[in-house]
Amino acid sequence: MTTTTDAPTTAAPGGVRLPAPIEGERPTRGVPFTRLLRVELRKMFDTRAGRWLVIGIGVVVAGALGILLVRDGGDRPFEEYLQATTMPMAVLLPVVGILAVTSEWSQRTALATFTLEPRRARVAWAKTLAALVVAAGAVLCAFGLAALAHAAAIGLRGATGDWEIGSTVLLGAAGYVLLFLLQGVAFGMLLRNTPAAVVAFFVLPTAWSILGTLVSQVRTASEWLDLNRTMEPLFVGSISGEQWAQLGTSVAAWVVLPLAVGMWLTSRVEVK
Repeated sequence: MTTTTDAPTTAAPGGVRLPAPIEGERPTRGVPFTRLLRVELRKMFDTRAGRWLVIGIGVVVAGALGILLVRDGGDRPFEEYLQATTMPMAVLLPVVGILAVTSEWSQRTALATFTLEPRRARVAWAKTLAALVVAAGAVLCAFGLAALAHAAAIGLRGATGDWEIGSTVLLGAAGYVLLFLLQGVAFGMLLRNTPAAVVAFFVLPTAWSILGTLVSQVRTASEWLDLNRTMEPLFVGSISGEQWAQLGTSVAAWVVLPLAVGMWLTSRVEVK
C-alpha cells in the first residue's frame, strides 16, 4: 500500500498549475560581509598549495635568520634581521594571494561562489580585505621573528645590540609585504589563471626594471613606474617629496590600476 501526497499548487493563467509559495518569512539580508571575509581568509591557506607555500616561507625565513645568527657571531643590527624576514614574505606571499583568486576559476568553483553571493563586487572586496589582513599578520610575524632572532644573537652569541631603526624603514618593510601581496591579488583578478598570473607577477616588473636600467630612453619613466626602485628610499631612511610622488605613481600603475580593472572584469566576465 502506497500513499502519495500532492504538494499545494496554485492556478496560473493558461491552466498551468504552479507550486504554492513556501510559507514563512523570507530572508531580508544577504550573506554577511564578515562571513565572506572569513571564507576568503580560509581559502588562502585551506589548500595543499597554500599550506606548502606557507611552510616554504617559514623554511626560507628560518634559513635566512640562521645564516645571520651564525655568520660573524650574529653581530648585525636589527634592521638586517628585519630584512631577512620581510623579503621572503614579500616575494612568496603574493603567490598565496594569486591562488586565492585564481583557484575558483581554474578549479571551476566560481559558479558556486557567485551563486551563493551573486554580488561579485562584495566577493572581490572580501578577497582584497583578506589579503590586507594576511599582510598585516605577516608584518607582525616578521617583526616578532626579527626581534627574537636579534635578542637571541645578543643573549646567546654575545652580539652587540643595535635596535635603532628609522620610521621610514619600518614603513618600507610593512609596505613591501602589503603592496606586493595586493599586487598578487590584483594580477590574479586581472588574469584569473594561475600560471599566467604567477608568470606576469614575477616577469613583468622584473623585465621593466631591467629595461629601465639598460635602455636610456625609458630610464626617466622607470624612475616613476618601477615599484622596486621607488621603494628604495624608504629603506635608506629618508624620502623627499618627489620620491613620495614617484612611489605613489608606481603603486597606482602596478597595484591600484590592475586591482581596479581586475575587480571590474570579475564583476562582468562570464562564469563557465
